Amino acid sequence: MKRLTRSNEKVLAGVLSGITNYVNPELDPVFLRIAFAVLAFFNPGFVFLYLGLALVMPKEKVNVAQ
Repeated sequence: MKRLTRSNEKVLAGVLSGITNYVNPELDPVFLRIAFAVLAFFNPGFVFLYLGLALVMPKEKVNVAQ
């Protein structure tokens, strides 16, 4: 089962990269980051949404091969 988690490939907290991996793993997270930056510029409430998601979303577990 697929879970929404913060990604380890992060710029700030990994929220947008995690959302991109959940929706479409083949999509580059840069597109979502640019769209989010534009939306946050016009509506600063998105910054609070991002911070809330960073607190609520669990971190992605790292698979360590032995």
